Parts: sequence; structure tokens; C-alpha cells
Amino acid sequence: MTETMVLDARRIAFDLEQPIPEHVPADLVYDYPLTIARKTTENPFDRIIPEVAAGPIAFYARGAVPTGGGGWVFRRAEDLRAIFKDTEHFTARGWTSLSGLIGESWLMTPVEYDPPEHGPFRALLNPLFTPQRIQALDAKVREYVRSYIAKFQDRGQCEFMSEFAFKFPITVFLELMGLPHDDVDQLLVWEHGLLHEPDFDKIVQATRSVHNYLVEKLEERRRNPQDDFLGVVATAEIDGRPLTLDEQIGIAFNLYTGGLDTVSTNIGLHFRHLAENQEHQTYLREHPEQIPLATEEFLRAYAAVSTFRICVKETEVAGARVMPGDRVVMSTTLACRDDQKYDNPNEVRLDRGPQHDAFAFGPHRCIGMHLARRELHCAIEEFLKAIPQFQIEPGATIISTLGPMISPETLPLVWSVD
Repeated sequence: MTETMVLDARRIAFDLEQPIPEHVPADLVYDYPLTIARKTTENPFDRIIPEVAAGPIAFYARGAVPTGGGGWVFRRAEDLRAIFKDTEHFTARGWTSLSGLIGESWLMTPVEYDPPEHGPFRALLNPLFTPQRIQALDAKVREYVRSYIAKFQDRGQCEFMSEFAFKFPITVFLELMGLPHDDVDQLLVWEHGLLHEPDFDKIVQATRSVHNYLVEKLEERRRNPQDDFLGVVATAEIDGRPLTLDEQIGIAFNLYTGGLDTVSTNIGLHFRHLAENQEHQTYLREHPEQIPLATEEFLRAYAAVSTFRICVKETEVAGARVMPGDRVVMSTTLACRDDQKYDNPNEVRLDRGPQHDAFAFGPHRCIGMHLARRELHCAIEEFLKAIPQFQIEPGATIISTLGPMISPETLPLVWSVD
């Protein structure tokens, strides 16, 4: 399990200083390429990920946890699903460690809460993300898609990530949250620092900046309530009491990270596939009604997100002894490439219609998945309507981050202009 074309393979200093726990056998310690400190010029889904997905079903890796230290990696979908559901042996509490980086103790809400504590927060947010409510946003979402496409449509080229994939989802997010659209560029800078930056100090700086920004906006909503997501968070009650400030921050922070980076990443990966697989692009142009079905296969084949769990009670998973305090990598990427669940998992079949775990599984299944699907459908539909057959700019080098979010940093696309 090696990676030959790694760029910027710096490790966060404290990763390398972490010893391997005594209960971890030496023969179960492997190199794991999908970490925050690594980048590649390969398409990671061509070789790197299939190699990991074909490797040991359980192993321990240094640097597996973005904020420091090693962790267990289990690649089979059934093992990850079992851990997602197992709140006796594993906790979601504190897995991001973000608040601790700035000396605070709030939790990302509800993703860092375990059942039953998790339930009331999820119930509070569920009405904001119903399929019916998201469907009602269709016209607005399409308006944003078209507005960004119009800026480069006649140029015959665009840098897709910076001109579309990052900006379109954040504009939808700002609309829902009730935040100023003028804040797009600053929020993108902080997003990169939080989720793609291997420098520990920059992660801390971005975390503090987002925290301070959200605290300020929540205070504004408490003084002047509005009918938007942030207004709901600032004025909501659970069990007859107002949310604490920590609970409000945790919810707002969770919406910030979930609403920005995951959708941008998926859009980038899906459009890279279409640019590199002209027959699939042509097929969806000729059969746009198949875009929702194809999107599910893209979500499976290019699942890009890893979350984490912490062991709280000794247990065994896939033959590995997992002890209290051990971290576990919950890689949707590997689960969705499991050859025990999918026939020929490295082949993209637009008509596969898979049941996949790209949005995780169990009580923590992504609350924003209906919104994400709507954004993905609209992006592909409107782009294929407006832009003729496109490809990656000849000779371009595409650098991809490898974890915990797998994403191309740039994606230069070109097409003919009549």
C-alpha cells in the first residue's frame, strides 16, 4: 500500500511524534495515503484508492486523524455500518476536536452527539432540510448555477473549481443561512484552512476566525430575528429551554462545514469524471432524465469524505482489537469501493442505481443530503445545457488533496466556442 506520486508530503509534526499503541500489532501498521498532509498529481480514484480498497480489511495508520495521531482504518462497508450504529463501543463525541483547538468545549451539533442526546437536535434541524422544502428551492438554485456559468460560458474555458464548484454551493449556503453574499471569498479562505490545510497553526487560526464570525452573526439574529437558518438556530428551543450559546455555535459550525466543502468536492469530482469520460458526458446530454440516477453512481464511485469515531469500550472489529481512546477512520470512500458490496466497484456504471454510504449511515446520516442532491442535479443539468462538450485542458496538471476530503484543487476545463 504505497503511493508514488505524492506532492507536499509533509506530515503535521505531532502526527509523527505519536507512538503506535502497545496493543496494535506491528504487522497491522500500514501507510495510509488518504491524509491531510498528502496531495497527488494522479487522479486518486484511478489507482491510489483502488489499492487501499483492495488491501487489508483492517489496519492502523499514523497521521490518520487530521488534528493529530493515528487511527484504525476499516475498509469494508459492513464494518463501517456496524461502527456507525454501535454507540456502546464508539462515540461521535469530540471526534472533530475543533473546539479544543481554540480552548473551548462546544461540539459540532448534531454530528458530535450520540443517541439519545443526538435526537432532539436532529429533530430541530430536520424540518429545514425536508425534500419538499429543498424542492421549493429549485428555481433559486438554478438561478445561481446559471449566473456563474454565464460568467465564463463564452470564453471557451474556465477554472472550474474556483469559478464554479466552490462558489456555487457557498452562495446557496449564504442564502439559506441569511448571511451576506459579500462574505463568499472570506468564507472560502477559512474553509480551506479548516479542511485542507496541513499546517496546524493555520487550522487553529481558521477555526477561531469561523467561530468568531458565527458568534457575531448569531448575536445579530438574537437581536433581530429573521426567517432563515441562522435565525432558527439563534432563537430555537429544545425541551422547553433556549439553546445555549455553545449549542448554537455547534449547529452553525456544523452547517458551515457541511454546507460548503462536501458539495464543492462532489461537484469537482463528478465534473472531472465527465471531462475524462466523454461517452458518459454525451450520454447524459442525450438523456438528461438519467442525471439523478447517474448522480447516485457518481456519489458512490467518488465518495470523498472521512469522519471519525472514538472507541470508549474495548471491542473487536474485523479481527482487530480496538481499545478505549483509539480513533477510527470512517471512510465513505473505502466503503463505497467495497468489492464485497458492489460488483466491480471501480467501474462507473451510470445505470447502477446503488444503495451507497456516501452520506454516511445510521443516526448521523447527512442531514443535508437532499440539498446536496438538488445542487448536484442542477449543476450537471444546467452546465450540460449551456456548455458544449468539454474536456480537461490539454497538458494541465491537476493536484488533488487526499484527506480527509478528497478533492481536486483546480480543474481547468475547455470547450469550443462558435
